[in-house]
Amino acid sequence: MPRPHRVLRANDDVVRAGLARIRAEHEVPVEFSGAALEEAATAATAAPSRERRDLTGLPFVTLDPPGSTDLDQAMHLERRGSGFRVRYAIADVGAFVRPGGALDAAAHARVQTVYCPDTRVPLHPPVLSEGAASLRPGADRPAVVWELDLDATGERTAVRVERGVVRSVARLDYGTEQARLDAGLDTDEPMSLLAEIGSLRARLERERGGVSLGRPEQEVVQHEDGGWELAYRATLPLEDHNAQISLLTGMAAAELMVGARVGVLRTMPAADERDVRRLRRQALALGVAWPVGRDYGDVLTDVDHTSPGGAAFLAAATTLFRGAAWTPFTGDPPAPAEHGAIAAPYAHVTAPLRRLVDRYGLEICLAACAGRAVPGWVLEALDDLGGTMADGARRASAVDRASTDLVEAAVLQHRVGEEFDGVALDERTVQLAEPAVVARTEGDPLPEGERVRLRLVTADVVERRVAFRQVADGGASPSRPAPSRP
Repeated sequence: MPRPHRVLRANDDVVRAGLARIRAEHEVPVEFSGAALEEAATAATAAPSRERRDLTGLPFVTLDPPGSTDLDQAMHLERRGSGFRVRYAIADVGAFVRPGGALDAAAHARVQTVYCPDTRVPLHPPVLSEGAASLRPGADRPAVVWELDLDATGERTAVRVERGVVRSVARLDYGTEQARLDAGLDTDEPMSLLAEIGSLRARLERERGGVSLGRPEQEVVQHEDGGWELAYRATLPLEDHNAQISLLTGMAAAELMVGARVGVLRTMPAADERDVRRLRRQALALGVAWPVGRDYGDVLTDVDHTSPGGAAFLAAATTLFRGAAWTPFTGDPPAPAEHGAIAAPYAHVTAPLRRLVDRYGLEICLAACAGRAVPGWVLEALDDLGGTMADGARRASAVDRASTDLVEAAVLQHRVGEEFDGVALDERTVQLAEPAVVARTEGDPLPEGERVRLRLVTADVVERRVAFRQVADGGASPSRPAPSRP
């Protein structure tokens, strides 16, 4: 893929000022109160108050993007007979945040960490999120440790969750470890085990009807020299394998909650059959094979996202995944209780440094596993938690979209009038090959799923708006095979 175009250094101040405006527009709470900072500093130096299982003798490792410092999870994987044991240590934010205190109030105001191209607005002060609570290597850290036993097929056979102390021995990153894995590792090395377990879990996911939309995402990248670029980023296999460990844990958490008759599930309706039928028609029009007897999950797994028709098909498939929510309950679980894309009940419990609801979910699971009552402060907050999470997620999504729009306009502001090659995702949306821009078009409708030639007509940094118009008689599509009958 061609290297994305980079903003000139002179535009750096313009972009930074625009990003600051976006945070102000969406009322992102950038600064912590003095009381919250003081409480965090005190908590960071205090000894954990609860009894914990000492697991510091096990070589846990973390696996994250390069440079990550807010490390929520560490894992220890091993074979047990023909199966496996997964130990998943999650940062114990509950050891540092006092219910009803200034830190708790700050977390409820923030809801989740907001990632901007130029900075990160954390859920908790850095002294905790990047320090005392982060599972950084070489230091003893309080954690909520999940112990999940799997059989030879990857099916979970047992679950246990308790508070412990862990010590990570290495901070691994996806790119380096993927390269090592591709070069060949011993089958009992952590990343080999992760790939083996992740593959088994992915197969089970497909068998139960779960699906992952493997669509490359737009990414804004800031460079040390002051420049910015946009790229399309596809996940590495190890990222998908790691995600399966998180899904495994979230499904176990949901089962504990349902059994305890109290919790907060991450729910999403199953795909509407009308949307599935419409997607079948789009597959036919876009040249995407949809053989008889295969469901949409199989097709999404196999589609070539690098082809024009495949890119448009994946864009259209996003309509299948709507209505996700955080759903608290006491007594009978919600109906339906499943997350439609996962095809199983599921709960968020693996990212408490970055997401408010996870701290509550972990406390519920600890109580359920120990057979004791859920803490009163958890129950008191439960009814409002779904709405709080939804509001925070909307704000984070709006900031992300506005930030990308800003950088798109900044990348293109000096190129108005130039022509670009792209793919029509639908009648009014184009995905450029270079730079990595997804934008609206003006004029006549685009031929969905075909390569097109476009002229840039607008790139307004202040309004954060980019628009293209198809070039007359430009971008004729190469011939493509006739679609198979759905």
